[in-house]
Amino acid sequence: MRSPSSRSSSSRPSSDSTPPASDHADPLTAEQAHLDRAYECLAAMRSRADATLAIGERSVREEDTVDAHVTRYHLERRAQALRADGGPLCFGRIDSDGGQRWHIGRRHVEDDESRPVVVDWRAPVAAPFYRATVVDPLGLIFRRRFSVEGRTIIAVFDEDLTDPDAAAVGVPDPLLAELERGRSGRMGDIVATIAAEQDHIIRAPLDRLLVVQGGPGTGKTAVGLHRAAFLLFQHRRELMDTRVLVLGPNPVFLRYIADVLPSLGETSVRQTTVADLVAARFRVRAVDDAAVREIKGRGDMARVIDRALRDRIVVPAEGIEIRSGLAVVRFDADDLATVLKPVLEGNLPFNQGRDVARRLVVAESWRRHRSRLGVDPGTETAFTSAAGRDPGFNKAFDKLWPRLECAALIRSLYTSPRRLSRAADGLLTTDEQALLRRKGASKLSKERWTAADIPLLDEADARCNGVAVRYGHIVVDEAQDLSAMALRMIARRAKGHSMTVLGDLAQATTPEATVSWTESIRHLSHTIAADDGAGLDIDVEHGPDAEVAELTVGYRVPAAILDVANRLLAEAAPAVTPARSVRGGGEPLRILTAEPVELPTVLASEVAALRERELSIAVIVHDHDTMEAAADALGTVGLPIQVFDRSRTAAGLPGVDAVAILDPAASKGLEFDAVVVVEPGDIAALPSGLRHLYVAMTRAVQYLSVVHSRPLPALLDLE
Repeated sequence: MRSPSSRSSSSRPSSDSTPPASDHADPLTAEQAHLDRAYECLAAMRSRADATLAIGERSVREEDTVDAHVTRYHLERRAQALRADGGPLCFGRIDSDGGQRWHIGRRHVEDDESRPVVVDWRAPVAAPFYRATVVDPLGLIFRRRFSVEGRTIIAVFDEDLTDPDAAAVGVPDPLLAELERGRSGRMGDIVATIAAEQDHIIRAPLDRLLVVQGGPGTGKTAVGLHRAAFLLFQHRRELMDTRVLVLGPNPVFLRYIADVLPSLGETSVRQTTVADLVAARFRVRAVDDAAVREIKGRGDMARVIDRALRDRIVVPAEGIEIRSGLAVVRFDADDLATVLKPVLEGNLPFNQGRDVARRLVVAESWRRHRSRLGVDPGTETAFTSAAGRDPGFNKAFDKLWPRLECAALIRSLYTSPRRLSRAADGLLTTDEQALLRRKGASKLSKERWTAADIPLLDEADARCNGVAVRYGHIVVDEAQDLSAMALRMIARRAKGHSMTVLGDLAQATTPEATVSWTESIRHLSHTIAADDGAGLDIDVEHGPDAEVAELTVGYRVPAAILDVANRLLAEAAPAVTPARSVRGGGEPLRILTAEPVELPTVLASEVAALRERELSIAVIVHDHDTMEAAADALGTVGLPIQVFDRSRTAAGLPGVDAVAILDPAASKGLEFDAVVVVEPGDIAALPSGLRHLYVAMTRAVQYLSVVHSRPLPALLDLE
């Protein structure tokens, strides 16, 4: 490969607004000059946007019209996007075989004549920057990557894509350099270092259900967030109103990823948890044991809810009569069944179906009355109005088809053995039904809902009232732990089943987790169709464009740690392909053995030594009691701590200002410079324990220590 300084480019036309640097110019100097100009152009763009916004605000004050307010809204969003700051403005350059040159960066920058100075990384022309290889250069002859600190380019990494025997020269790959940086406690974007396999996922079409399986450190979360940013760029008009929803496993995780999308200029994305989607309506006050969680999470619970709804529609054997003035129209049971049949076979929410059915009965009463007596058609409005107000009819119809509230419906299943038995017959055993029973609270508003109840309440609400809010695209992280009912809760909010679902089956640790991505896709693909004449709605497999992609290259966890953790997969998840790390070597696992009475001292000593290196640190233990013991041990030597207990209410960022103490489940999706795992044998003894241990060990990106007094799991025996 020829060095950058010997590469001639001055004779080729450039797509940038400044001429290409001379062959003989120092590449750092030339690229720094281009970057400086890009910042100048960005400042000018901001000034123009602010000036235009000022005109829009004056227009609102003077005209106060809808159009003026809409215009100001869009101008404000434009100005806000330009003001958003993230990492390096520009991080690379590509030269095509057609003589064009593009500088690639985190946002579009143009000069005062609208010529591009920096191309947004999401633009189609930027795709070869991430995907081109010597084997398949995608029309490129040269690629240059920058290592940038602040606004200064400190090194370049050049690749001659015309020479199959060439190797890249310059500084080490910027990706590897970035991986060696210390953790800040917040996730950063990877826009400068997206790998080819990640880019294919990020740029996948909007109109599909995309499931991404990837081991620790393969960049699943980053890929999902960058995919959200890409889709907002490519489908801005379509997603402006429907928006994008990002779902994480817990509030700690959401704080960890909070800066990524704003750093990419995207601030209109909602980021929350599954439970918090409906937190304003249903408060979680209790915790289920594992067996109950598993039952509540099954997809069969959707049919239980359907049956419970159908059970509330009871056509009286004596029929119904409806009065309008002196006129009386009677419907026997068969008549009512005939009138109600099209509604029952339809696809309406329960309460809406009730209203339609009631109107049909009133309308049919008029048809029969007129047919029988031949009355003037002009009296129809008066007749039906009076009929609709008939107290006897309204009382009878309320018994036939009552208006239901979703919380009352679910509570009735838990508190009424008779109702649960009728709804769950053939779906749940009598023992399983017994596990669901509980005493109701004095008021519905005080009901002690659990996290596993939330998807059931949402299912019932959708069945009763329909889905109020749908999103243009949904990104779901740590999806391997979601129950079938939680997956359904998510799916009904996604327009056209447009979703990106991220997870690792090797890290599935909850009792309600689905067993395979095929099973998950089945629940995510559900739609509503009429039951075979039996009554209300049931689900049928819809089959949207669904695809499973796999990430197998680990970028975060060094090989010295990942190779040891991968040993656990032989028993924990034998069907999962182990990730391989691009970070060869690394610090080997430290195993510290202590007597039980000495373990707190050994733990404190190890953490104190790591703390001196100014690292982000996590201590991962198996349960709440051990968290308190670890906190006491670190507190006695004056180490600042954050305990993330079961409620996960600790404030701040995990592991930065203080040592984070947490269990494996709370650590999912997070990363720390150093991790100390306490008593891995106790973690391995948990349900799905080897998977919990796999999660704990793979949170470390530089150092991993094990402190134990009890025997280690056999798979960790390094001798």
